[in-house]
Amino acid sequence: MNAYAAAPNTYQQSAVLTATPERLVVMLYDGMHRFLFQAAAAMRERDIPAVHNKLRSAEAILAHLQSTLDLEQGEIAQNLLSIYLFCRRHLNEARVGLDATKVEEVDRLLSTLRDAWAQIC
Repeated sequence: MNAYAAAPNTYQQSAVLTATPERLVVMLYDGMHRFLFQAAAAMRERDIPAVHNKLRSAEAILAHLQSTLDLEQGEIAQNLLSIYLFCRRHLNEARVGLDATKVEEVDRLLSTLRDAWAQIC
């Protein structure tokens, strides 16, 4: 790998290592958005392996966000947990029915949360 090919990876690694916790959350939401967008497109194309891989990646980010919630911090954390659980159920339904609109609904909901975190940054 030449130096130019390694530059994007080095930049990305540096961005992650120097980001604030709030910015890291925004980055996770951005990654989840990308995977959900790709999953919805794959559903429309009936590309089942791609659907599975993209949804799994999005669900892994969602599971991470859920697992890092400090539920002792009050109502906001509890509400986020409820939203994350709803999204996971909705994505499962989307997977079973190959319903891209359900994936897009989850993406829109999570985009609202992403925007809120971006404002906090």
